[in-house]
Amino acid sequence: MMLHPRIKEVTERVIERSKTTRQAYLARIQQAKKQTRVRSGLGCGNIAHVMAACSSSDKDRLKVDEQPNLGIINSYNDMLSAHVPYKDYPDIIKDIAQKYDSTAQVAGCVPAMCDGVTQGRDGMELSLFSRDVIAMSTAVALSHDVFDGVFCLGVCDKIVPGLLIGALSFGHLPVYFLPAGPMQSGIPNKEKARVRQKFAQGLVSREELLEAESASYHSAGTCTFYGTANSNQMLMEIMGLHLPGSSFINPYTELRDGLTGNAVEQMLEQLIDGKNANCLADVVSEKTVINGLIGLLATGGSTNHAIHLVAMAGAAGVQITWKDMADLSEVVPLLTRIYPNGSADVNHFQAAGGMGFLMRELRDGGFLHSDVKTIVGEGLDAYTQEPMLAADPSLIMTNSTGPSKVKWVPCPENSLDEDVLRPVSNPFSPQGGLQLLTGNIGKAVIKVSAVDEKHQTVTAPAKVFSSQAALQQAYADGELNQDFIAVIKEQGPKAKGMPELHKLTPVMATLQDQGYKVAIVTDGRMSGASGKVPAAIHLAPEAVEGGIIAKIHEGDLVTLNAPEGELFVHVSDEELLARELQLSEPEATFGTGRELFTGFRNIVSSADLGASAFGLDQ
Repeated sequence: MMLHPRIKEVTERVIERSKTTRQAYLARIQQAKKQTRVRSGLGCGNIAHVMAACSSSDKDRLKVDEQPNLGIINSYNDMLSAHVPYKDYPDIIKDIAQKYDSTAQVAGCVPAMCDGVTQGRDGMELSLFSRDVIAMSTAVALSHDVFDGVFCLGVCDKIVPGLLIGALSFGHLPVYFLPAGPMQSGIPNKEKARVRQKFAQGLVSREELLEAESASYHSAGTCTFYGTANSNQMLMEIMGLHLPGSSFINPYTELRDGLTGNAVEQMLEQLIDGKNANCLADVVSEKTVINGLIGLLATGGSTNHAIHLVAMAGAAGVQITWKDMADLSEVVPLLTRIYPNGSADVNHFQAAGGMGFLMRELRDGGFLHSDVKTIVGEGLDAYTQEPMLAADPSLIMTNSTGPSKVKWVPCPENSLDEDVLRPVSNPFSPQGGLQLLTGNIGKAVIKVSAVDEKHQTVTAPAKVFSSQAALQQAYADGELNQDFIAVIKEQGPKAKGMPELHKLTPVMATLQDQGYKVAIVTDGRMSGASGKVPAAIHLAPEAVEGGIIAKIHEGDLVTLNAPEGELFVHVSDEELLARELQLSEPEATFGTGRELFTGFRNIVSSADLGASAFGLDQ
């Protein structure tokens, strides 16, 4: 199938725009590649430190420097469900490495905070900041320069982007991302949302709310709705950094364990063979990044990736913009309905055909670049298959490696549930799930895949707040029973770390259900769980940079028009110019973390540039 002309056009301009930064990045990688086996260049004292705590057999292997040594970057902790399964992964990797007469070491661990825990709390102001901390932690761990391949263990919001940004500094190495998988389905997401709204209205007790939340988030594994965590998993697969079909296999199952083992076997065989191990810098190319954008749009993925993908691409010297996303969104069909864009969760998506069906449809429809490198080789053919257990090991297909029980078979010819997953010929929408909004307020991103068409255009008076708590209080005081657009300012990266503002959702959804025309405009975030209320988020320039959002007054008429991509305050240029811009110091509330954040705030870029502390030339 011929590549869609719009995909070709956007790709060509990204390649042209990125020429200088990409060439500089690849030049650094090429220099690093000249060291075929870095341990051989270490002094005896250095090597002694590397292997001091190893077993005698591993010491023997490391001394002779003939077999691969694998580095593991782990986000394990036992408080967060998504990361609990990673406890056992290092031992699995090490055991398989020994069978190949090789070694593996935990190079380092990275913080893994949960936005679900910090929602509405002071700690949320450190959330986006943590992505750059993770990137730096990853690079610090790999800077020991004693590894021949890397496994990144991470799932959730900032963890995967941070791991990839950090690992790209060592892009001369092969790098695999190992998913942990989603928990089994709990109560329907629609029921959870209903109870949340009832609680916001004071109609159910805290005990009833906790019972509903606990029935949804109930065991080890990733949350099952299609937020940033599961958008991360989709991205890693469509960008060729996961094994095919491995993203959404539940933890603690035989297939999940088989896939983890298979990944280790495959990397070791590639490294020992020395011919087929594609390095990270070769896998993450301009075309790979475009494929990631296509996947995000086709699935109605997390708006957080309007920030994260810009930063991840930049770490590989690839420069993408929100305009690129918007232009692609005009032609990329929406093929999934996964909560909050529908009632199904990622387990239902997997059952309907999963990533194999999705990628085959997008590729055959002319929406994906096939001429890319992945961790399993060249092209995307392998990613149109799905893994399963082979009852008889002799049935394992040739693209399986080693003694594992996993085989790959073609994905279903047809979707097994078109309420969840559809072919290109019958999309939910002819356009993608994200939209760029521009106008005199600035530029912002909106997730339209979850918003009913009748709610996608709102013109109403502004109600201005400097925190989500202030809006919640206004609702409790009965001041919001009207049409309005909530303008939540001073929430951007430089103001207070760009916290997610999900405490707004139950209130605003309730008002919308009551028949009021409502919307949100903010320089903060709403993330992958953005719901049915239209929300212009990630607004740039942000308030503390002198953005127009800081000049909007209570009662100003504001228009959010998603279909036309417009975001305006109906105030003349002269009046806006005349309004004195009195910027106050935003109140950062995360206590002792404030000192840490101050340095970040001084160097962080705006949202449209990835809200990153790292430049494109780094």
